[in-house]
Amino acid sequence: MIDAPSPNHNERDLPVTMLVLHYTGMKSGAAAIERLRDPAAKVSAHYVLEEDGRIFQLVDENQRAWHAGVSFWRSITDINSASIGIEIVNGGHDFGLPAFPEVLMQALVPLCQGIIARHNIAAHNIVGHSDIAPGRKQDPGERFAWDRLAREGIGLWPTPTEPPPETNLFDDLAHIGYGLDLASETEIITAFQRRYCPQNPSGKADAQTRALAHALAQMIPSP
Repeated sequence: MIDAPSPNHNERDLPVTMLVLHYTGMKSGAAAIERLRDPAAKVSAHYVLEEDGRIFQLVDENQRAWHAGVSFWRSITDINSASIGIEIVNGGHDFGLPAFPEVLMQALVPLCQGIIARHNIAAHNIVGHSDIAPGRKQDPGERFAWDRLAREGIGLWPTPTEPPPETNLFDDLAHIGYGLDLASETEIITAFQRRYCPQNPSGKADAQTRALAHALAQMIPSP
């Protein structure tokens, strides 16, 4: 762990109940860290994970880092207060959405597991930036291995089952946690698909998407 303190933080108003994963979306990790430590930028995260597996801590977990922006998840709107944020170094969609290196993924797993254990974070509250801000964000993107993390106890991964005919996709998505007022229907579906149907994030409410959303909703308790 490498200390790289950022001044961009303040006191929390809520207990930590969420973990939010981002990609940096910049040309290099160094550029991202510089920006996240720049007082003028007014953004930060608790951790930055470099492509080579190095972990930089910018903000103490007890403090409120500024990474979520306008966002929503399961009735929470001040997600910065309720979450730990990890910025994963990756050029993102603007730079061709590179693959996430194996050494990076191997470092991410214990980092997440430690955060989850320290704060007793429920699996359904481990999210990507695009989950909480589907109209604004695409990260960590469809090349990110959410299924692999779920096998390590980090988040949920549903097995699709045929939903009953009366099932409403958006009722399921709202139950999962998505804010239906934050984005268009297409953007919300696309955000879900980037995570759970990464081979085809079309924004269309196809049978696979409906089956996965219903199966996932059944795994999650009511708020």
